[in-house]
Parts: sequence; C-alpha cells; structure tokens
Amino acid sequence: MVNIQLSISLLIMFTLIVFLPNLINNYVDIAAAEPLTIKGEEIKELQNLTKSSFSIENKNVNYYNKTSGYLAYPIIENNTKNLTDKKLPGIIMIHEWWGLNENIKNMANSLAKEGYVVLAVDLYNGQVTDAADIAKTLVSKVRDNPSEAISNLQSAVRYLASLENVNSSKIASLGWCFGGGQSLQLALNTESDYPLAATIIYYGNLVSDQESISKIKWPVLGIFGDQDQSISVNDVKNFEKILTSTGVPNEIYIYEGVGHAFANPSGDNYAPKETADAWQKTLDFLNKYIK
Repeated sequence: MVNIQLSISLLIMFTLIVFLPNLINNYVDIAAAEPLTIKGEEIKELQNLTKSSFSIENKNVNYYNKTSGYLAYPIIENNTKNLTDKKLPGIIMIHEWWGLNENIKNMANSLAKEGYVVLAVDLYNGQVTDAADIAKTLVSKVRDNPSEAISNLQSAVRYLASLENVNSSKIASLGWCFGGGQSLQLALNTESDYPLAATIIYYGNLVSDQESISKIKWPVLGIFGDQDQSISVNDVKNFEKILTSTGVPNEIYIYEGVGHAFANPSGDNYAPKETADAWQKTLDFLNKYIK
C-alpha cells in the first residue's frame, strides 16, 4: 500500500515538473498579448491608463493684453496620438498673494498629469515675491482695482475655452488664499457666454450676500481651517448655508487644528496630512463635476 502511494506521489511530481512551466508561459504570453487601447475621445477612458503613461507639456502664453500665464496640458507618451487632439476639461488656476511662482506652476503641472488643461493666471503683471510686505502691497493694488482683476480672469476663461483641446463647457476655477477669493469673484462675475462648471476655494475671502451668491449655477468646493484668523468658522458656515439655501451644490470642509494657508508647503502653517486629504477631495470633486 505504501509503495502504491509513493508511486502516485512521484507521478504527480513528475507531471508538475514537466508541464507546469509550459502552462505558466502560455498564460503569460496570453496576458502580454492584450493590447492597451483608447476608445473614443472621452477623457474618462484615459483614466484606465497608468499614471506613468502621462506626461505633460507647458509653456507661457499671452492671454490678456500683455499678461502671460502658465499653460500646462497632458500628453500620452506610449500612444502616437497626442492628448491635444481630444477635448479635455480646463482649469483656471489663481495664485496666492506671492504671485505666479514655482509652487503654483508645480500645482498646474500636477493637475495636467491628471488629465486637465490648466492655465495658471497672473494678476500681478509678472511680479513675484517671497516677502510679506511686498505681497501685501501687490494684493492691495489688485483689490483697489477689482475690475481689472475680473477682466483678467474673464479673459483667461475665454482663452482657455478657445483652445482646440479644451471642452469649453467643462472649465473650473481653483485658487488659494488671495487666489481663493479671486476664484469666488470669478464665479460671481462669470460672463454668460462662458459659464464655469465648478469653483474651488482654498481659504479665500468669502461673501455673505445671498443675491450675489445666487449668481453661481454650478458646484462649489470650499477648503478651510478652523484656526484661520482671517476667515472665521462662522463665516464659512454662513457661506455654506447660503449656498445650500440658494440651491448651489457644495462641499465645504473645515479642517481642525490648522490655520490659514495650511496647504502651502513653504509656509509656517503647512499641514501635510490635511493638505493631502484636501487635495484628494479636490481631485474627486473635479472628477465628479468636470470629467
């Protein structure tokens, strides 16, 4: 009986040794033969590709009078067809009070890698600083002449909408601090022929006038910190209440224990964990409403 069991065991081992490698190789060959295809022109199809497939191009472009912005858009390296042949969602990105610096350009690049055409605007006519006193002066100039900033942003929307690779019905605005407030101002002053599809505000100055807020006809994402000394939690909750009461879809998040500009990696208030979570919420929001 023992000899019979031993013989059976030896036969099974011999079979595995001889035939298993061929079975494995055949499976690998079949899997490797599956082609990577892109169907149609919908950007959602492109999300099935790995992130390593995406690369970007960027350049400075003149979009308003003599003002230049930073344009970033995606391409696919492993496909002969450039993404500029497709209609992609667009984003107007608005800088903090430091100006259109490298941090903002890097953020534009990051969003471009996610499948967006991003125009980072310049409201300072080329000036960039890392000194708070100079930044304060630059912000004051913009706020003393709000119509000029609005004209700049409206022109940015028109420029982005005119690009062949942009879906003009899927344009959002996104800004931090000073830029967050300007993102809201653009929403309140959007041209009827160029409506936005979404607005994102990172701890920007808010408004409390219901009539003004009722002009917004698209979803709003708001990111704030409960330790912000310039934008109170009460102001944020009031803003959220008005958005809801006027029928504006909204997602408002107030992070505990963080202050103003907590998402700026170069600032003293930088909170990496909260920043990562807020950024993921931003990507999810954009994916939901403009992709």
